[in-house]
Amino acid sequence: MSFVKARFKVKFAVLVLLIGILTACASQTTPTPAPASPQPTEAAVSATDTSIPAITEPAATETSAATEPAAAASVSFTNDILPILESRCVNCHGGDRLEEGLSVRTYEDLMSGSENGPVLVPGDAAHSKLVELVVNQKMPKRGPKLTPPQIQLIMDWVNQGAQDN
Repeated sequence: MSFVKARFKVKFAVLVLLIGILTACASQTTPTPAPASPQPTEAAVSATDTSIPAITEPAATETSAATEPAAAASVSFTNDILPILESRCVNCHGGDRLEEGLSVRTYEDLMSGSENGPVLVPGDAAHSKLVELVVNQKMPKRGPKLTPPQIQLIMDWVNQGAQDN
Protein backbone atom coordinates (compact mmCIF):
# COMPACT_ATOMS: atom_id res chain seq x y z
CA MET A 1 0.00 0.00 0.00
CA SER A 2 1.42 3.36 -0.94
CA PHE A 3 2.16 6.06 1.59
CA VAL A 4 -0.51 8.33 0.06
CA LYS A 5 -3.23 5.67 0.35
CA ALA A 6 -2.28 4.93 3.97
CA ARG A 7 -2.32 8.64 4.80
CA PHE A 8 -5.74 9.01 3.16
CA LYS A 9 -7.14 6.09 5.17
CA VAL A 10 -5.88 7.60 8.42
CA LYS A 11 -7.38 11.00 7.59
CA PHE A 12 -10.66 9.35 6.61
CA ALA A 13 -10.78 7.35 9.86
CA VAL A 14 -10.12 10.51 11.90
CA LEU A 15 -12.83 12.36 10.00
CA VAL A 16 -15.36 9.57 10.60
CA LEU A 17 -14.45 9.51 14.30
CA LEU A 18 -14.87 13.27 14.62
CA ILE A 19 -18.22 13.20 12.86
CA GLY A 20 -19.37 10.42 15.19
CA ILE A 21 -18.28 12.36 18.26
CA LEU A 22 -19.88 15.59 17.08
CA THR A 23 -23.09 13.79 16.19
CA ALA A 24 -23.21 12.14 19.61
CA CYS A 25 -22.54 15.44 21.35
CA ALA A 26 -25.13 17.29 19.28
CA SER A 27 -27.83 14.71 19.99
CA GLN A 28 -27.36 14.77 23.73
CA THR A 29 -29.40 17.26 25.69
CA THR A 30 -28.93 18.08 29.29
CA PRO A 31 -31.70 19.60 31.37
CA THR A 32 -31.05 23.17 32.44
CA PRO A 33 -31.86 23.66 36.12
CA ALA A 34 -34.13 26.56 37.01
CA PRO A 35 -32.23 29.47 38.55
CA ALA A 36 -32.36 29.62 42.33
CA SER A 37 -32.92 33.38 42.31
CA PRO A 38 -34.07 35.85 39.69
CA GLN A 39 -31.34 36.87 37.29
CA PRO A 40 -30.66 40.58 36.82
CA THR A 41 -31.92 42.08 33.58
CA GLU A 42 -29.70 44.04 31.23
CA ALA A 43 -31.19 47.24 32.58
CA ALA A 44 -30.08 46.30 36.07
CA VAL A 45 -26.48 45.75 35.00
CA SER A 46 -24.35 48.85 35.02
CA ALA A 47 -23.11 50.00 31.63
CA THR A 48 -19.62 50.42 33.08
CA ASP A 49 -19.46 46.90 34.49
CA THR A 50 -17.12 45.04 32.14
CA SER A 51 -16.31 42.15 34.41
CA ILE A 52 -17.12 38.66 33.23
CA PRO A 53 -19.24 36.72 35.70
CA ALA A 54 -17.65 33.55 36.96
CA ILE A 55 -19.29 30.32 35.87
CA THR A 56 -19.46 27.87 38.69
CA GLU A 57 -20.74 24.35 38.61
CA PRO A 58 -21.92 22.46 41.65
CA ALA A 59 -19.49 19.90 42.96
CA ALA A 60 -20.29 16.53 41.47
CA THR A 61 -20.46 13.52 43.69
CA GLU A 62 -20.36 9.92 42.63
CA THR A 63 -23.92 9.23 43.68
CA SER A 64 -25.62 12.62 43.33
CA ALA A 65 -27.17 11.85 39.94
CA ALA A 66 -28.19 8.37 41.01
CA THR A 67 -29.89 9.46 44.23
CA GLU A 68 -31.74 12.63 43.25
CA PRO A 69 -35.38 12.13 42.30
CA ALA A 70 -36.17 13.19 38.77
CA ALA A 71 -37.69 16.60 38.36
CA ALA A 72 -39.01 15.58 34.96
CA ALA A 73 -42.22 13.79 34.14
CA SER A 74 -42.77 10.26 35.29
CA VAL A 75 -40.79 7.66 33.37
CA SER A 76 -42.83 4.78 31.95
CA PHE A 77 -41.51 1.21 32.02
CA THR A 78 -43.52 0.22 28.93
CA ASN A 79 -42.83 3.33 26.85
CA ASP A 80 -39.33 4.34 28.00
CA ILE A 81 -37.46 1.49 29.70
CA LEU A 82 -38.65 -1.66 27.92
CA PRO A 83 -37.60 -0.38 24.45
CA ILE A 84 -34.07 0.26 25.78
CA LEU A 85 -33.89 -3.21 27.32
CA GLU A 86 -35.22 -4.81 24.13
CA SER A 87 -32.71 -2.99 21.92
CA ARG A 88 -29.61 -3.45 24.08
CA CYS A 89 -30.11 -6.26 26.60
CA VAL A 90 -32.41 -8.98 25.22
CA ASN A 91 -29.68 -10.69 23.18
CA CYS A 92 -28.03 -11.90 26.38
CA HIS A 93 -30.91 -11.57 28.87
CA GLY A 94 -33.95 -12.84 27.03
CA GLY A 95 -35.32 -15.75 25.07
CA ASP A 96 -33.28 -18.94 25.19
CA ARG A 97 -30.20 -17.16 26.47
CA LEU A 98 -30.19 -15.85 30.05
CA GLU A 99 -26.77 -14.66 31.21
CA GLU A 100 -26.57 -14.90 35.02
CA GLY A 101 -30.20 -16.09 34.99
CA LEU A 102 -31.50 -12.56 34.32
CA SER A 103 -34.36 -11.99 31.90
CA VAL A 104 -35.41 -8.49 30.89
CA ARG A 105 -38.32 -9.50 28.66
CA THR A 106 -41.00 -8.30 31.10
CA TYR A 107 -41.29 -6.15 34.18
CA GLU A 108 -41.85 -9.25 36.31
CA ASP A 109 -38.73 -10.95 34.89
CA LEU A 110 -36.58 -7.89 35.57
CA MET A 111 -37.87 -7.48 39.10
CA SER A 112 -37.26 -11.15 39.90
CA GLY A 113 -33.54 -10.47 39.48
CA SER A 114 -30.71 -12.82 38.55
CA GLU A 115 -28.85 -15.77 40.03
CA ASN A 116 -27.03 -13.19 42.16
CA GLY A 117 -30.19 -11.61 43.58
CA PRO A 118 -32.13 -8.42 42.85
CA VAL A 119 -30.79 -6.10 40.15
CA LEU A 120 -32.95 -3.12 41.14
CA VAL A 121 -33.74 -1.35 44.39
CA PRO A 122 -36.91 0.66 43.65
CA GLY A 123 -36.40 4.28 44.67
CA ASP A 124 -32.63 3.88 44.99
CA ALA A 125 -30.65 3.93 41.72
CA ALA A 126 -27.40 4.36 43.66
CA HIS A 127 -27.77 0.85 45.10
CA SER A 128 -29.18 -0.85 42.00
CA LYS A 129 -26.84 -3.29 40.27
CA LEU A 130 -28.40 -2.68 36.85
CA VAL A 131 -27.77 1.08 37.11
CA GLU A 132 -24.22 0.53 38.34
CA LEU A 133 -23.40 -1.73 35.38
CA VAL A 134 -24.82 0.57 32.70
CA VAL A 135 -23.35 3.73 34.26
CA ASN A 136 -19.89 2.13 34.40
CA GLN A 137 -20.46 0.83 30.86
CA LYS A 138 -19.85 -2.78 31.90
CA MET A 139 -23.20 -3.66 30.31
CA PRO A 140 -24.05 -4.40 27.69
CA LYS A 141 -20.90 -6.43 27.14
CA ARG A 142 -21.55 -6.80 23.43
CA GLY A 143 -23.06 -4.25 21.11
CA PRO A 144 -23.43 -0.52 21.57
CA LYS A 145 -23.39 0.92 25.07
CA LEU A 146 -26.34 2.89 26.37
CA THR A 147 -26.33 6.61 25.64
CA PRO A 148 -26.29 9.12 28.51
CA PRO A 149 -29.99 9.98 27.96
CA GLN A 150 -30.90 6.27 28.08
CA ILE A 151 -28.90 5.81 31.29
CA GLN A 152 -30.60 8.87 32.78
CA LEU A 153 -34.04 7.46 31.90
CA ILE A 154 -33.22 4.20 33.69
CA MET A 155 -31.89 6.06 36.73
CA ASP A 156 -34.97 8.31 36.83
CA TRP A 157 -37.29 5.32 36.51
CA VAL A 158 -35.56 3.46 39.37
CA ASN A 159 -35.49 6.59 41.55
CA GLN A 160 -39.20 7.08 40.86
CA GLY A 161 -39.86 3.65 42.37
CA ALA A 162 -39.35 1.38 39.32
CA GLN A 163 -43.07 1.21 38.69
CA ASP A 164 -44.76 -1.17 36.23
CA ASN A 165 -46.34 1.60 34.21
